[in-house]
Amino acid sequence: MIDAGVISLDMVGGATDREERFRALVESHRERAVRLAWRLLGGDRSAAEDVAQDAFLRAYRGLARFRDEARLDTWFYRILVRQAESHRRWRAVRALWSGPSEDEPADPSPAAVPDPVVQQRIAVALDRLPAGQRRAFVLVHMEGFTVEESAVLMGKAAGTVKSHLHRALKALRADLADLRELTGGNRT
Repeated sequence: MIDAGVISLDMVGGATDREERFRALVESHRERAVRLAWRLLGGDRSAAEDVAQDAFLRAYRGLARFRDEARLDTWFYRILVRQAESHRRWRAVRALWSGPSEDEPADPSPAAVPDPVVQQRIAVALDRLPAGQRRAFVLVHMEGFTVEESAVLMGKAAGTVKSHLHRALKALRADLADLRELTGGNRT
């Protein structure tokens, strides 16, 4: 679990307004940061906590460079998205050298998807998406960010994010079509 005490805002002396806002950000966004990292990483709770902690630490270290041109939380989530993608890349490199991990990912909210088979299928389908499509889908459809906010977090134009979303939805529908048939869904 992320410990707000690990990020000591008093290390540099008196806390400025920006540091106080950052402290409030850590407290209010801790769980959402872990949940977003968990989703971006494909369901690894331990890695999600590490990535979120690293993102908070990187954000704190870069706080002096924050120019208030964006909202503090938007700036932080952009750092988090980059940290998660970096972690995924390094995990892939480690897997090539050491073989696949046998750790079972732990769902932070098991009641969210009651059927573990469906949950696993969705996770695999998401993992098959190209990185940009996966990030766009997770940010917009799973975390509730707007397309515009997601564009800022991803460092892309809003139109690019919309394109990624369209392609992700098309790929997910195709990949999970058999589930729709099993559940009797008729949406296209």
